[in-house]
Amino acid sequence: MRDAVIVDAVRTAVGRRGGSLSRTHAASLSARVLTALAGRTGLDPALVDDVIWGCAAGVGMQAGCVGRAAVLAAGWPESVPGVTVDRQCGSSQQAVHQAAAGVISGQYDVAVAGGVEVMSAIPLGTTRLDGRFGEPFGPDVWDRYDGVRFHQGTGAQLIADEYGITRAEMDQHGLDSHARAARAIDEGRFKDQIAPVTVTGEDGTTRVFDTDEGVRRGSTLHTLAALKPAFREDGAITAGNASQVSDGAGALLVTTSAFARARGWTPLARVHTAVVAGTDPVTMLKGPIPATAKALKRSGLSLDDIGVYEINEAFASVTLAWLKETGADHRRLNPLGGAMAIGHPIGGSGARIMTTLVHHMRDSGIRYGLQSMCEGGGMANATILELL
Repeated sequence: MRDAVIVDAVRTAVGRRGGSLSRTHAASLSARVLTALAGRTGLDPALVDDVIWGCAAGVGMQAGCVGRAAVLAAGWPESVPGVTVDRQCGSSQQAVHQAAAGVISGQYDVAVAGGVEVMSAIPLGTTRLDGRFGEPFGPDVWDRYDGVRFHQGTGAQLIADEYGITRAEMDQHGLDSHARAARAIDEGRFKDQIAPVTVTGEDGTTRVFDTDEGVRRGSTLHTLAALKPAFREDGAITAGNASQVSDGAGALLVTTSAFARARGWTPLARVHTAVVAGTDPVTMLKGPIPATAKALKRSGLSLDDIGVYEINEAFASVTLAWLKETGADHRRLNPLGGAMAIGHPIGGSGARIMTTLVHHMRDSGIRYGLQSMCEGGGMANATILELL
């Protein structure tokens, strides 16, 4: 029986809004991780049956199928195709799912999955423009939900209200994320997974960018308490307990165990279980809860079997609600920090998180790891990886 294994995974460091990667074209940033992946594994790009690339905002530099543009920018053979996947925040996690399904079914022998987002150049909401081409979802959807317009920030606040999660709890969760990420950087935990990028500043000088730059040091509950609510005047969601607007890319090499052996590759992990789930699009961000339950049921594993959980920190309320609902051990959740600290380059986040997850599993000898992400429109992917 064919399976799907991850041979290697690599990412860029994540840049903050207006930061080191903000002047880099999305195709060039994608090309950097493709070339790094090939160089690390000795992959002949001509073997790649498809490059499946996540991206949530397909306009401007990210339009025209950025997955195909990445292949061409990397100098890979023109015979290598590319496709762009949009499942909002989970786009590149979905790309891994599709790559795994492709190699298991026999449609592919080798696939590269990943994604990119340069949010500094393509801000949130850009694809909606000014409404001249109509609104997303449309009147039939709005009628179904009594005219409510879906909004992630509003959904995050509704989740906090539902689960009784306080501002202080969310601010502490944010501080913990930054502290964990800072410790991981100081200990060199990310060095093996990051492909350095040569960037050019406004003054024309070049330098190497290889460290996540959104991590804040020295924040306190007092300083976070001074931040104004972002989505409701009396709300608790602030910039201090939410994910960051970021730039970044990541890529994973997916094939079968048999093909890996034939090429002399030693895989890192097997894609054990891959699911997707839907949920209420108004609260929107609760998807990791049913997705986790679905993944565990399908895998035959229990939450106690999972040694590490990477649940995307879109907002602190999302991961805190997931902890309350599942009863999971908070010490196993995002142990190297999450999107509140490292950042959330939407279409590239799934690949960034899975890269961090699989390297952490290898470094720590963890057999099973779980990843899940909430997604626009009320969805979530969940993936269980098994260390090899």
